Amino acid sequence: NSVIVASGTTVLSIVLAILPAYALSRFRFAGLALLGFVLFATQMLPEAMLVVPLYAICGDLGLLNTLTGLILANTAFTVPVIAWILKGAIDAVPIEVEEAACMEGCSTLDVVLLIVVPLIGPTLAAASVIAFFNGWNEYVFAQTLISSESLRTASVGLAGFVGELSTPVHSVMAVGFIYTLPAVLFYLLVQRYVVAGMTAGSVKG
Repeated sequence: NSVIVASGTTVLSIVLAILPAYALSRFRFAGLALLGFVLFATQMLPEAMLVVPLYAICGDLGLLNTLTGLILANTAFTVPVIAWILKGAIDAVPIEVEEAACMEGCSTLDVVLLIVVPLIGPTLAAASVIAFFNGWNEYVFAQTLISSESLRTASVGLAGFVGELSTPVHSVMAVGFIYTLPAVLFYLLVQRYVVAGMTAGSVKG
């Protein structure tokens, strides 16, 4: 369940954040600064404050006790962060590259998908790590929106080892170690792309 939630959060967050990031980077319009501040301000709100409204919304949409509802809730918190990260990467893409593509007949969407996205690949890898970790480690929404044992995530299951009168410390440590492995493996898979993004542009060619 955690793999499904984390993977779904990662893919959906990246897809939904690309176009807002491009708009923040390339377009100039009234309210741009306010929009950027609102995206940034969403990270100031604690998840616990929004549990009740999200529970009501998911109930109205029939998404309670579903992994889909949990993925959407996690994505809502992740997209603003990913959008800001991608905006910084798009800022570094020379505008002349996009202008050349437009002269060849590319539309704005073609420029974003065929030109910009491949050029910010390392940053996309770094952003995917952040999104995956957010979906993997999230606890509050997983505990609140999911009620079935068969749909509970690993974070909720790990917390279940803590007893009211006693806690099997050895078991908790063992399960905690296993719990971290998928996240570590995912980072190792994308590590070379993340490192490439950190060192890009450090040497002139």
